[in-house]
Amino acid sequence: MDKVPVTALGFAQMEEEVWQLKTVERPSIIKAIAEAREHGDLSENAEYHSAREKQSFIEGRVLELEDKISRAEVIDVTKLTGDDVKFGSTVTVVDEDTDEEATYQIVGEVEADIKANKLSITAPLARAMVSKKVGASVEVSTPKGVKYYEILNIQYI
Repeated sequence: MDKVPVTALGFAQMEEEVWQLKTVERPSIIKAIAEAREHGDLSENAEYHSAREKQSFIEGRVLELEDKISRAEVIDVTKLTGDDVKFGSTVTVVDEDTDEEATYQIVGEVEADIKANKLSITAPLARAMVSKKVGASVEVSTPKGVKYYEILNIQYI
């Protein structure tokens, strides 16, 4: 079994989601299924089929999260030090073509969310930045061609 690297915050979020699914969503969907059954013929009961589909999704998500939690390797970012990019670091980069700055935290695949500026360690930009220091220029292949970024800042927060 492969370990899944995750920050302490990401681990807590997974545990919170499992708790929410088990204690709120699961009882709610069981109640909805019972109510739908009371309406009679299940073969043509859209409410019943919808509730069963949602139940299937919830159970699948619980299994997925519990698997990731059991394989999690929790990394406390606040205890990391150094002057190079590694898992957990928060990196500010500038696009050398457009001068646009962006800040990303390098996280595990489980908690990656580009809208929240959390970049998966397996993403091309993250892979290019790993082990680099402030001032380094990195080359990233994208579908639109090669992009160049300069690392402006590295933090462990």
